[in-house]
Amino acid sequence: MSALGFLFIAIVSEVFASSMLKLTAGFKRLLPSLGVVIGYGAAFYFLSLTLQSLPIGTAYAVWAGLGTALTAVVGVVFYKEYFNVKKLAGILLIIIGVVILNLAGGSH
Repeated sequence: MSALGFLFIAIVSEVFASSMLKLTAGFKRLLPSLGVVIGYGAAFYFLSLTLQSLPIGTAYAVWAGLGTALTAVVGVVFYKEYFNVKKLAGILLIIIGVVILNLAGGSH
């Protein structure tokens, strides 16, 4: 599998784990707590595989940025969290920042 494939799995795993945090009730509920541990474990494992091929700055920026943006979307869709123009602008700025970092990744 390619580094981008590993990175995609790492992002999805991190978003899953972060989303499960809300359901753990302070780690008092077993299944959501296991989801957090397994999700973050998978996220870091696949991120480590990504780092064998991609620079850490680029990989981490994509992982953290898209993970943050997707987690915000999960909050709105699944947890009915408030969404407004400012939140949309923030998510778009994160995505734009990740794109710019990727475009600049090959330069010294």
